[in-house]
Amino acid sequence: MSNLIQWSIFIYLLQLSASNEDVMTCGSTFKLLNQQSGDRLHSHDVKYGSGSGQQSVTGTPNADDVNSYWQIRGDIRNDCERGTPIKCDSVVRLFHVTTRKNLHSHNYLSPLSNNQEVSGYGEDGVGDEGDRWKVDCTTKNDFWLRKDPVRFQHVVTGKYLHLTGDTYGRPIHGQKEISCYSYANSQNLWKVDAGVYIRPSSEPLSSTRDENSNSHSQSTTTDHFDDEL
Repeated sequence: MSNLIQWSIFIYLLQLSASNEDVMTCGSTFKLLNQQSGDRLHSHDVKYGSGSGQQSVTGTPNADDVNSYWQIRGDIRNDCERGTPIKCDSVVRLFHVTTRKNLHSHNYLSPLSNNQEVSGYGEDGVGDEGDRWKVDCTTKNDFWLRKDPVRFQHVVTGKYLHLTGDTYGRPIHGQKEISCYSYANSQNLWKVDAGVYIRPSSEPLSSTRDENSNSHSQSTTTDHFDDEL
């Protein structure tokens, strides 16, 4: 085998290993950064004064706020095991670590833009159909990778998790409204930020959509710490 072929195989395996390390997995806990504004998806024990009256969800510029951590959980109809790689178009729940509510939406108007309201709902992760979000990848990968921006499409209403840019006054002064919006645009692109990422329990051999191989190799589940909670 020529040196050129050997080198090409080495580069391919190196890239494959990197993509497997980068795949998002069930049980990972992280912050979500809006690609246009730089604000982080955030929640807290502050209820809306209108609409549903449920727990408010906002965007915050504060990088150090512990109320911006979310955990990937499986669909209410088919939960996922810790370390399972998240495929594009999968339906997931986003669990707010501090208040133990699910990211939720429903047919109430959001308070500032009159889009669709987004709230925190449920108890200890037990909610309803309004907690279901589809991972809408923006690349041709089979799996949601940490380096790639994604959209979250609300399954029940078909609308996208969106940061409007409208800003609240008291008691959450300076935080931005989060809503659901009918159309995909730059304001509903999200990318993972600092967090605790679970190493894949079954690593995909291919990270690109529409390739023939769907085989998986097994590896031990271990935690990958990028930033302490």
